[in-house]
Amino acid sequence: MPRPRATSDTQILAATARAIGAHGPGKLTLAHVGAEAGVSPATLSQRFGSKRGLLLAFAAGAAADAAGPYRRARAAHDSPLAALHAVADEFAGHMSTPEEMANHLAMLQLDLSDPEFRVHAAEHTRAVDTALRELLADAVAGGELPSGTDVPRLARAVQITTDGSLLRWALTGDGDPAALLHDDLEHLLRSTP
Repeated sequence: MPRPRATSDTQILAATARAIGAHGPGKLTLAHVGAEAGVSPATLSQRFGSKRGLLLAFAAGAAADAAGPYRRARAAHDSPLAALHAVADEFAGHMSTPEEMANHLAMLQLDLSDPEFRVHAAEHTRAVDTALRELLADAVAGGELPSGTDVPRLARAVQITTDGSLLRWALTGDGDPAALLHDDLEHLLRSTP
């Protein structure tokens, strides 16, 4: 009977996210991920085959759970807009320095240039869009947003605002990313006809 794995793939993929934030995908090594996860590089090679295999598994896992933060936040908050801000807090919390943001953005280069990664990135984007539409439709139904709100268009604007706000923070280094993101989202939502 095989021994149970002491470190799950989920834990390894979470460690991969931290290692990407610290090193970027280009400089990332299996040793970096192994140190974060508490496993040997050989274990990572056995499970994922290579660094590329690990990064593809990370991309697939991120796509599979893309709606997760929205659904967990919605379950924890009576207000859909409070849930939206909770997700914004979570995203901003993943970016402690502009360098960390740059390292995560380097994954975007893989997503855009490599067809295998692009499939996962597109799936991730569609899942976030669907989760945002559900959250914003709940906000309309609950009277937090005006009836007649163009929910698909607003969902897209929220996604663009979130990405743009964090990118602007990384470029300027001004202020707290969570506070800036809250302010930008509030401005967008107040501007919704």
